[in-house]
Amino acid sequence: MPAAYEQPRVTVEPEGRALRVRLRLKNASRKAWRRAEGFCLGWQLFDPKTALFIREGEWAAMETDLEPEQSAVVDLLVELPPERGHYHVYLSPRSEPEGWHYRTGAAFLLIAALVEEGRARLLDTRVTTVARLHRQNRWRSFQGALTLPALTIWRHRGLIRSMVRRDIAGRYRGSLGDVLWTFLHPLLLMLTYFFVFGVVLQARFGADPSRSGFALYFLAGLLPWLPFQEALGRAPTVLLEHRNFVKKMVFPVETLPVHQALAGLVTEAFALVVFLAFLVALRGALPVTALWLPVLLVPQLLFTLGAGWFLAALGVFVRDLGHIIGFLLTLWFFLTPICYPEASLPAPALEVLRKNPMYVLVRGYRAILLEGQAPSFEPLWKLWLVALLVCVLGHAFFYKLRRSFADVI
Repeated sequence: MPAAYEQPRVTVEPEGRALRVRLRLKNASRKAWRRAEGFCLGWQLFDPKTALFIREGEWAAMETDLEPEQSAVVDLLVELPPERGHYHVYLSPRSEPEGWHYRTGAAFLLIAALVEEGRARLLDTRVTTVARLHRQNRWRSFQGALTLPALTIWRHRGLIRSMVRRDIAGRYRGSLGDVLWTFLHPLLLMLTYFFVFGVVLQARFGADPSRSGFALYFLAGLLPWLPFQEALGRAPTVLLEHRNFVKKMVFPVETLPVHQALAGLVTEAFALVVFLAFLVALRGALPVTALWLPVLLVPQLLFTLGAGWFLAALGVFVRDLGHIIGFLLTLWFFLTPICYPEASLPAPALEVLRKNPMYVLVRGYRAILLEGQAPSFEPLWKLWLVALLVCVLGHAFFYKLRRSFADVI
């Protein structure tokens, strides 16, 4: 039952919290609008962010029946809540037994307003439909899903930088080694793995069967794994550890997994310094192909961020997730050819493991740092695509659940 909203005029009342709506309502349908059938004009109030119904205003009955193509002037008062926020007013005809016409797909007058300090401000007035509004909301949600992760990091870059600095400094504060442990920790970890797999198990890589060759290939594969394992191992409990921040609505809790991922990159940077020192000592120079490293670091960070956001949100509701992730990361480590050559795997298993994002990163690091080659293009663009999807979906999952964090914690 279409209606035409001609010459709509919306003004803010002198007291500041009500809107006066005056328009000419035209019957653009083929059916007469009868007062006896309960035909009237009314409005409903919604929250534009969640599309939740807030309340309904009084209905304004027509003075006379409206035949097709006839019109009548309508004057309505829309009272907005005193609470600060954005509001959407749906102004639409209503009759029996159809109910609200806009719910049947008919056009309605949408009024967008903002209430600040008890006073209303008109933002927009337009004629639309529920279907068109849903399409616009879905498009805005899609755009937001693509841009919000980057905006989150950019808007709070100062806070994130401070948290990363405090995280790194706080790990070894009070110890004898202090900042020196930032170098010693990755060095000792690498030496431990090297002793177990290179010395005890006598593992070797086909490209270089020497013990020093194994050390370089193993350490190159360990470089992307260290920050990934560190960030994901801590992600399930990060919101529980910072529960005081979560309960403060002004604190951007989405930055907590971000600072963990970036702190992991700092750990990788120190490990990279140790690795490059070994590489120069053993081979005498650095390959030019090492300049490809940022092309691998970006998807590595995106993938870690997305997985971190997902695990951080899920960890609030599944308290055992930290223990489960610890086991899964150990399994993931041994399913990735870091400490053994990929040629030792059977062909069917290798085809499956090549879908592993960490496998692509490990192969890429070894190619640019040890083999003097650029990373393979096909697995690289697929890695970028997967990393972007994981980042966007992980942030969307976190954003969807963040309202309930304070209630659960």
